[in-house]
Amino acid sequence: MNLDDPRAQRSRARLRTAILELAAIKDTTAITMSEVAKHAGVNRATVYQHFPDVNALVTDAMEEAVAHVTRAATLCPLDAPGNDVPEPLNSLFQHFCDNAALYQRMLGAQGCALFTARLRERLTAELAAAFREGRRPAGFGDVPDEVHAAYLAGALIGVIANWITQDAPTSAPETADAFWRLFRR
Repeated sequence: MNLDDPRAQRSRARLRTAILELAAIKDTTAITMSEVAKHAGVNRATVYQHFPDVNALVTDAMEEAVAHVTRAATLCPLDAPGNDVPEPLNSLFQHFCDNAALYQRMLGAQGCALFTARLRERLTAELAAAFREGRRPAGFGDVPDEVHAAYLAGALIGVIANWITQDAPTSAPETADAFWRLFRR
């Protein structure tokens, strides 16, 4: 299969959309490839031509979300005043709020471990790269870049997972502000 073929690209896009829509309403472990095919309007063989299983499809479909989270996290300026939440961080928390149903399933207790691991790995790698380029908060020179990056990635994902899965979560701006205040200390 040629992934550059427009038909293959359309099929993959339909499959990504279908899995994200299904993942927003039910646990990914309960989604079958047949269900994805039906929801995407393709035959089951088409699904298997592109993805070996539901987890691979979910991971691929969530890659855009992972990229969005990573971009926002690495764009936060180091020189922002402690009491002013940087816009990329506000945008990031609003993104999670706007897509709450999906992220509740993906980051909740019964969530997709592959997604969470991929998000953590990519966020850690991107933060470590930014730190190596000199975009690192002052005062941590004795801590290896990767350790600092892993710490921040874990903290961010932990806060988001806790926040997004609460029955009555605080607003996105309030949570972004709380995270920023903790981060700046």
